[in-house]
Amino acid sequence: MANSIVWVDIPVLNLDRSIKFYSAVIGSPVAKQEYPGMSIGLLPHFEGKGEVSGCLYTSPDAKPSDQGPLVYLNAQERLDQAVAAVEANGGKVLQPKHAIGPHGFRAVILDSEGNRVALHSM
Repeated sequence: MANSIVWVDIPVLNLDRSIKFYSAVIGSPVAKQEYPGMSIGLLPHFEGKGEVSGCLYTSPDAKPSDQGPLVYLNAQERLDQAVAAVEANGGKVLQPKHAIGPHGFRAVILDSEGNRVALHSM
């Protein structure tokens, strides 16, 4: 079965700040890509492998929120390091690492822009 979620757009206020934040927290570089009329921060992914990915973007029509959908980002078995990078890079830990039954562990954070995001690891 294909993934139900294929892409996520994460609204940000400051693209460069959010690229620095997410690169530190997920432990992989977020690539800034320039297109005519817009720039995005492309989250790491592997083309053609069925991986879900997304981007950071700015828009006058979308603002960061701590009350919208909760996106889970894979912390790649490095959840403790990811959580440690949150506050050091301008974010806030809302719920520290905790078990979510047979589904592994998560921590819920606010990113540097004010979005509520979950970090997940098995």
